[in-house]
Amino acid sequence: MSRAEIVFAEAPTAADRDAIVRPLVAFNDATYGPSGFRTLAFLLRDPETGETVGGLYGKASYDWLFVELLVVPAALRGTGLGSELIGKAETYAREAGLAGVWLDTFGFQARAFYEKQGFEVFGSLPGHPRGSERFFLRKAF
Repeated sequence: MSRAEIVFAEAPTAADRDAIVRPLVAFNDATYGPSGFRTLAFLLRDPETGETVGGLYGKASYDWLFVELLVVPAALRGTGLGSELIGKAETYAREAGLAGVWLDTFGFQARAFYEKQGFEVFGSLPGHPRGSERFFLRKAF
């Protein structure tokens, strides 16, 4: 192949992402071994409509569960659902033999909530977003 052209894609497609992920996963698998990658979710559903209104979305790979997204609708906050979601994710991770759970949150979001769940900060990115900070937290088993 001749030198590749760099093209900016403001709205890349799923196929574009796959074209990047496939060789990366192949390299990682060949270098370190299979990651065991899988996605999972614990969904909050409206009992009347069945509509998903929030929940936890994560990815497990290389012995850790990454919580990518967690949201409880504003009207349901303070009811314990967030703690239940984290608890279910931890139970899943433990039963799957994973080493722990990690996630990130902004300074204006839920750092204190995660620390109450036993997570500890292992890094931060000051100024992301400007005027705040992004925190990376983990809970090892």
